[in-house]
This record gives sequence, structure tokens and C-alpha cells, in this order.
Amino acid sequence: MEKSKIWLSSPHMGDAEFKYVKEAFDTNWIAPVGPHIQQFELALSSITEYRAVAALSSGTAALHLSLILLGVKHGDEVICSSFTFIASANPILYQGATPIFVDSESDTWNMCPSMLRECVKDRLSKGKKPKAVVLVHLYGVPAKMKEIISICQEFDIPLIEDAAEGLGALYNGQPLGSFGNFGVFSFNGNKIITTSGGGALVSNDEKVIQQAKFLATQARDDAPHYQHSFLGYNYRLSNVSAAIGLGQLEVLDSRVEKRRANFNFYKKALDEYKNVLFLEEQKGSYSNRWLTTVLLEGIDKEILRQALEKDKIESRPLWKPMHMQPIFNQAPMYGGSVCEQLFEKGLCLPSGSNLSDDERDRVLNQIIKVLEK
Repeated sequence: MEKSKIWLSSPHMGDAEFKYVKEAFDTNWIAPVGPHIQQFELALSSITEYRAVAALSSGTAALHLSLILLGVKHGDEVICSSFTFIASANPILYQGATPIFVDSESDTWNMCPSMLRECVKDRLSKGKKPKAVVLVHLYGVPAKMKEIISICQEFDIPLIEDAAEGLGALYNGQPLGSFGNFGVFSFNGNKIITTSGGGALVSNDEKVIQQAKFLATQARDDAPHYQHSFLGYNYRLSNVSAAIGLGQLEVLDSRVEKRRANFNFYKKALDEYKNVLFLEEQKGSYSNRWLTTVLLEGIDKEILRQALEKDKIESRPLWKPMHMQPIFNQAPMYGGSVCEQLFEKGLCLPSGSNLSDDERDRVLNQIIKVLEK
């Protein structure tokens, strides 16, 4: 019998999603707008400590709008984590601005506070005050928020939290995405919850979020005809997608619990192998463990990845740092050795909340085979 594919992080649907989608169909709210969008925004608002929410077509759209609302323009500079997915940095280019990349620290793999301070001071010495900091919470692990917030406040630089991978994670009991001037979430198919494709922008400023919604619906003026005085975008989430999201939010806690259980399973099973290192939680941090990641010492990660692939098991190298990407090879970079080492040694293991016990055992058996060769 042919083995089934084990995915890195596949969508996990239940009954509640179908209930809301059926409701959207039964009431004929298939057009982009509809009541499920507002319900989804209200539900997400409660999870993020009642911030104002704009449900959007993607996390990338949310990042782009946050930069627009902060007034980022051509020639400006925006600081960004280097160790991340390219969607964190691309919107900076959309605005004609220059990304300034900052290295990670080894405790959380997120933006290094000391390197951030060095970066800000150096840019100021060159007469260029950064317009914003885009901080990424990688793999659902909270960054060192106390230190980073302090630096942003000291130099009066707005903070954008890219919590695309961080929904359901906490820092000192507070949800990720609720610390900065803006928080950004992604509901892509591989995330903790999904709306098929989608995202959200959150802020404490209700007026700013209303402006985001205006820009996200082609910036249509308040007129009986179609009139436009500003550049707008087609960035709003559809009503049907929001209906899926409503069902997904109902099971968010259980999805996080299962992903954390996956992490604990791998860690306990591989504890005796000292050349396999796991990313530990720091004091005050609660990770959603979106993906279980490992660093391999003395083992080529490609050997393990290919062995898993041969058994139809999907794994993936850690993010390739932005400063190593051809499109950003001219961008300034502060540090780099930490995230380069993480990329060289790191691998993401299958981590979906719908991963069965048999599938986890199958993954583990393949890992052990490679480790014991």
C-alpha cells in the first residue's frame, strides 16, 4: 500500500467552519462584503485584547497598509528582521523605501535588541532616521519585546509586529500582535488557523484601522457614483473567507495545544541525541509552536531533509535570511552571523495540528535512522 504524504503544516478544518460557510451561502452573502467579516473582526479583536481589526486578503496586505499609514515613502528607511519570510520585507519595496536588515539573537532567533540599537544609532549618525521597525515573531516564538519596545520608544520609531506566525502566542501573558503601533496576522493555509488565504491588521487606533479599510476597498469616496481621490487597493477579506475564519477561531486554543504537543513529542523522543537542539521558551514567553524547528550539529540538514522526502514527509530549511536573498543583496545589514548559522543548521519538522500519532511516529523513525547512521 502506497504511503500517504505527511505535510509540514496543512490546513485543519472542522465542523464549525462549514456551519458558517453554509450560512454565508444560505443568506447569499457571497459578494466580497458581508456580515461574517464584521463578526470575524470582532472575534479577532477579543483575542488581541480588543484592538481595532481590519480583515484583509493577506498578511502582506496588512504589512503594506501599515507602512502606508505610517507615512513611509520613497527614499525612507525601514528596519526589518533579516531572518524571516520575504513577505515581511517586500512591502518596504512597494513603498519605494529601503529595508535595513538586523540580525537575530540566539535565545529566540528573533531580532537582536543590541543589534537593533546599534543599527538605529548608526542610521541616525548618517542623517537617516528609520520610519519604522518591522519585528517578526518567528515560528510563533515571542521576541524580546521589553527591550525592543524600549529602544523604539527611546528613539521615537513606530513598531510593526509581524505576528503572521504568532497568533495564540503570549509574552508576559499578553497576545503577540498587541504591543506595537500595528500588529499583523496571516491566515494562509499553513498557519495556526486559516481563512484559505487572508490576514489582518490590528491597532489601538480605531480611526487608523478605518483608514486601512478605506484604502483596502479601492479608496472609494463617499459618493453615489464611483469616485476616487486617493490610491486604493483590493485588499479586503471576502465574506466567505471570513466565515471560514470564524469557525477556525473557535478552535484556536486546541490548535495551539496540539502544536505544542507536537513540539514536546519531538523534544522528548530526541532528548538523548545531543546533536539535535530545540528552541526553548524564555521566561514570560508562551509559544504557539507553529512549527517545531531543530538545529543539527555535525549533521548536514539536507541529508535529513532528503531522507524524509524519500519517505514522502515534507520538511523545510529555516528561512533564508533576507540579506542573503538576491533581491536584497544591496540592502544594509547589521550583523548576520547568527541568522546565517540558523539557516545553515536548521530544519522545520511536520507540525500540523491534524498530525496523527502514527504520522509523528513515522517522522520520528526516519529522523532516528539518519541520526544513528
